[in-house]
Amino acid sequence: MERQKSIMERQKSMEAGLLRKSLSIRERKHPHDDGYIETGLPSKRHPNHNESKKHQNEDDKCSVTSSVCLITFIVVTGSFCVGCGVGYSSVAQHGIVSELSLSVAEYSMFGSMLTLGGLIGAVFSGKISDVLGRKRTMLSCEVFCAIGWLCIAMAQDALWLDCGRLLLGIGVGIFSYVIPVYIAEIAPKHVRGSFVFANQLLQNCGLSLFFIIGNFVSWRILSIVGMVPCVLHVIGLFFIPESPRWLAKCGRDKECRAALQQLRGHDVDISIEANAIRDTMEFSKQSGETHIMELFQKQYVYPLIIGVGLMLLQQLSGSSGVIYYASSLYERGGFPSAIGTSVMATIMIPKAMIGTIIVDKIGRRTLLMASCAGMGLFSLLLSVSYSFQSFGVLPQLTPIFTCISILGYVISYALGMGGLPWIIMSEIFPMNVKVSAGTLVTVTNWACGWIITFTFNFLMQWNAAGTFLIFSTVSAMSIMFIYFLVPETKGRSLEEIQTLLSSSVH
Repeated sequence: MERQKSIMERQKSMEAGLLRKSLSIRERKHPHDDGYIETGLPSKRHPNHNESKKHQNEDDKCSVTSSVCLITFIVVTGSFCVGCGVGYSSVAQHGIVSELSLSVAEYSMFGSMLTLGGLIGAVFSGKISDVLGRKRTMLSCEVFCAIGWLCIAMAQDALWLDCGRLLLGIGVGIFSYVIPVYIAEIAPKHVRGSFVFANQLLQNCGLSLFFIIGNFVSWRILSIVGMVPCVLHVIGLFFIPESPRWLAKCGRDKECRAALQQLRGHDVDISIEANAIRDTMEFSKQSGETHIMELFQKQYVYPLIIGVGLMLLQQLSGSSGVIYYASSLYERGGFPSAIGTSVMATIMIPKAMIGTIIVDKIGRRTLLMASCAGMGLFSLLLSVSYSFQSFGVLPQLTPIFTCISILGYVISYALGMGGLPWIIMSEIFPMNVKVSAGTLVTVTNWACGWIITFTFNFLMQWNAAGTFLIFSTVSAMSIMFIYFLVPETKGRSLEEIQTLLSSSVH
């Protein structure tokens, strides 16, 4: 009881300090005064004007350096690998089924093995990234991905295909947690959304690449192509720093400051940010690591509902099924799959770039609700299209409606629900619960994704129109969930977001 009381008192003190943060920054006169840095009070000592001065790293004016841009680009190369893995099952379906004589059930199992592997990887993603660090965790992911691609390329039966896809999924599952977390921990707060959204942008680049070249090369060569970005990513990871927040959590303050200096620029004073990170880490250490069952305490329930809810709604809206089996959806509607996937590939990168640009201007909530509205509308249109087809009504319009619906759905998904739940997941949990909470949220996403990808083909055989009517209903429910429960996190530091969520449950 005494320990809990002490923790609560310290948390209230930290919350009050964070709320006074902007005021104390404005009051600061001498950024190099050690006394000020520790206490937040103005110093009586006058600076030596002959000393070389660094620009103060005030949160609202923190510049985006070329270093942080390059590091983010290297990190999201892993997201490119994820996109290649996700897009593979759509363009390779005809070749694999024909050459290896797979049934619908066998290919559905192969397609869903990525999400099953992702589920396995997600279970251990938080703990692995906490023990090994963000950087070494990403290196280990590429080992799984490279071996997985090699197994698929050499496969002679369904077993080898499934094993390769499972290994690839494990790497992808860990990536889905560690990449957004790493970027959120290094990016300045006023561009954090755009930087984390680059994760979605590079995933779309990987999807586009495979959707285009998959129409011209065999499925075995395509799997060899998938190994190339894995190798490039491994090389790039040797040139980036570890996450400053992870270093601070491990008590490696000197390395934390060195990493921050590299990220913010060598002419910038990083003392305020470094001290804020240090104070947060000290509080996290006093609170202790939180296990899964402890997440259901009152102070963590609200962010947990947000994180788990967004991941459930993302998958239950049918996103994985549409992307994994896009070719078969086009064929069912009477539209040429090669043309459909090529058009998808053409628009994927521009639409993701738009999302990257506007996420920190419009805000998370507005973009999420707009995304869900678009997904619901185009799911409903696709349901109507398949209904017309089944009744023989307006058969000449069915292919056009099918193409418009799938493209509209994918565009809407990529603008919001594709990347924003991962951004919000990386923002809302304090460091002392990030491992267990992030693991639970990521597992929820991959478990639900596996259910959707495995059952999708069977649902389409049951009733294609009814399937997309269900997806449309889920999208409508998502809008209500976001409107009433999801807060706006745009423009706030990670510490300020966690203070906001903490105060809302008291």
